Amino acid sequence: MWSYVVRRVLYNVPIFLVIVLILMGLLRINDPVAARLGKVASAEAIAAERDRMGLNRPFPEQYADFLWDFARMDFSERSWDQAQTVGQVVFPSIVPSLSITVPALALSAGVSIVIGLIAAANRGKLIDRALMLGAVLGMCVSYLVYIILGQKFGAFWLSERLGTRIFAVQGYEDWTTWSRPLNALRTWAHYCLLPVLISVVVTMGYDTRFYRAVIVEQATSDYVRTARAKGCGERRVMFKHLLRNAMIPIITRIMITLPFVVVGSLLLEIFFGIPGMGRTLYNSIINKDFPVTQAIVALLAAIFIASNILTDVLYAIVDPRVRLS
Repeated sequence: MWSYVVRRVLYNVPIFLVIVLILMGLLRINDPVAARLGKVASAEAIAAERDRMGLNRPFPEQYADFLWDFARMDFSERSWDQAQTVGQVVFPSIVPSLSITVPALALSAGVSIVIGLIAAANRGKLIDRALMLGAVLGMCVSYLVYIILGQKFGAFWLSERLGTRIFAVQGYEDWTTWSRPLNALRTWAHYCLLPVLISVVVTMGYDTRFYRAVIVEQATSDYVRTARAKGCGERRVMFKHLLRNAMIPIITRIMITLPFVVVGSLLLEIFFGIPGMGRTLYNSIINKDFPVTQAIVALLAAIFIASNILTDVLYAIVDPRVRLS
């Protein structure tokens, strides 16, 4: 297995290099120094700013230096917009992002699989049609609409009815600093639970329809008919036989959903004021802080490549018929 993982990593290295090359090239199409200083800046000021930003060096040298620093996880380069290093800007944003994306992905996958199983077990019945109708209706509503409605009813309206603020409209507090787990859970729920629920509602419609289709397809297989002929109960057939054989498309769906969860967290972080990677990336693009932009995009590209490799490894774990070669 490890030899396969190493080969896959080596195969994806050129892809990562091209992504970084295109990113750094696109960021430098328009002169960032002129954009920051304006048209009235003197030649001396422009030259000094280019020297401070490191843009006076040849592009291949800038590209090689960034790759070398990224390979060593050295983010000591200075931010162009803040009096901090890139690492001091990027690393504090990782935990807030994970506080939203990881629970949202896990909860959405779990709920969608259960609903898909229920719909598939009652295929053609009223409950199946009602669940699929709800899934389609959920897919027809924009992400922004869910965010606005969530803030309106989940934060303001619910707080007025209960007389206390259950969910925060904006802001974030580091829940990992609490020594007591219960206090940490309360802090996380106050700031992150509403964004997580919104993300789950948005993605659940797409996931539910996909999982139902996969399970219905598996339900017509010979091994399912054989299990039922042997007298296995419907619950045992659904959870032990059918769900286990459907894990490969389920794993594929979860890994494919990961980039969309990250994109969705960008909107959530902006509207809820959560200082995550999405919001940090957005601010760095607006402020033309290219060192931070390059670092975050490169990290996301590396995470996406790693998720693809992990998908193949999980195939071999859940299905003994799959061989990594």
